[in-house]
Amino acid sequence: MLRWNSTGIIIAGIGGSPGSNASQFQTPVDIALGSSNTFYITDYLNHRVQYWKIGNLSGTTVAGQASASAGTTAAFLSYPTGLYVDSNDNIYVSDSGVAGSANNQLRNPYGIVQDPSTKTLYIADYNNHRVMSYTEGASMGTMVAGSNRSGTSNIELYNPVGIYLDSFTNSLVIANFGAHNIVRWVLGASSWTLVAGNITGSSGNSSTTLYSPTGVTLDPMGNVYVADALNSRIQFFMSGQSE
Repeated sequence: MLRWNSTGIIIAGIGGSPGSNASQFQTPVDIALGSSNTFYITDYLNHRVQYWKIGNLSGTTVAGQASASAGTTAAFLSYPTGLYVDSNDNIYVSDSGVAGSANNQLRNPYGIVQDPSTKTLYIADYNNHRVMSYTEGASMGTMVAGSNRSGTSNIELYNPVGIYLDSFTNSLVIANFGAHNIVRWVLGASSWTLVAGNITGSSGNSSTTLYSPTGVTLDPMGNVYVADALNSRIQFFMSGQSE
């Protein structure tokens, strides 16, 4: 049985009051859990990552500048999006900078996950329409999903945003933002299979369609949860269900 409370409570930030002090956010984009009742948030318009302990009234800047200044040197962030925290509380952040499409470049990266056994990073490379993998310590990546061009066929991605590494099936589950669907790409395969949404890339607001999904995660039973952004809802798909 799955159950959740339909009424949320604010545990970080001040509802309806954006800002740059330690108790505020300006467009928080991603969140990752740390150890000991802590979590990390990419504070997009404040160009920083905030660390928060549950129960506290303010956070601590752990990446970027507390002053909310943007920059491209190693001490700064500029519009951070995706976030991943490993078992040692190391932080990986998708940030902007010098964009490109070479194997050592990204163009507007979003979702980021790590294989805890190999330490390989997988990054949703939004404007290159691909997912890149980087082995530990490497500066050159490998394209593992997509084809460097946008499209809705099963060998292409269209502005991928959120990704989830499913270790049980050795695959990436991808929120395919521009194609309005969720797809599964087995590592080493040359094409994807549909998980949720329309296989043709059409948007919709029915129970079987999506409109620009941004986030995806799975529970231990393989059920899929989708942040259906432009439909302003969270969609649930049982394991094995695609329509």
